[in-house]
Amino acid sequence: MENQGISWQYDEFKQIGTDYSSKTEVDKYDSSHADFRDIKAESIKVLDLLEVTKEHTLIDFGSGTGTFAIEAALRCARVHAVDVSREMIDCAATKAMKAGVTNLHFHHAGFLTYRHQVAPVDAVVTTFAFHHLPDFWKGIALKRVNAVLKPSGKFYIHDVIIEENQALKNIAALIQKLGKAGGKLMREDAERHFKDEYSTYDWVMDGLLARAGFTIRVKRIEDGVLGTYICTRN
Repeated sequence: MENQGISWQYDEFKQIGTDYSSKTEVDKYDSSHADFRDIKAESIKVLDLLEVTKEHTLIDFGSGTGTFAIEAALRCARVHAVDVSREMIDCAATKAMKAGVTNLHFHHAGFLTYRHQVAPVDAVVTTFAFHHLPDFWKGIALKRVNAVLKPSGKFYIHDVIIEENQALKNIAALIQKLGKAGGKLMREDAERHFKDEYSTYDWVMDGLLARAGFTIRVKRIEDGVLGTYICTRN
């Protein structure tokens, strides 16, 4: 990979925003997010959209507590769950064991450091993880994602991706919505996201994807701030 051996590579293991290296934060992740989203239902919807089957292999970047990766493993031949938080991996591995899932492989790594040493995969998924990288490193990461996919392999990304028109108004509305759903702590978490993390404009994401060798098949921006892309490798 082109960024191997770079001494000045961005440290993706450094926690920004909420500290997910903290066991306390990891332990409350599922319950706190349940206040405003159904992660299992979201996971099933994504897998339906990607049309994965028992013949497919998938990588989940930013796998977190493992809800999506476990659902994917129930449908796929093999799933690789990748996360920069050791606490998240430990939590997800425990959940996978309880679910009886044996085709799920965990990797303590991220977009810039994961080493894929087996055959190219059919799909790559990332949800609410890509914003941890500054834009330059997003570009590097997307080229690495492209390299691990089979020709015409699918890439799904869902994250905070912002339309330029009325951006500040839409961000404020999202923070208010999350605060109403999850209380003071969720509001503070949302504010911290926009203060400290690296969400970007949709026009930047469009260009990064195209330059990394992807064709955008589906693009949807909800409320001006929540972006979903389904792409294929050229």
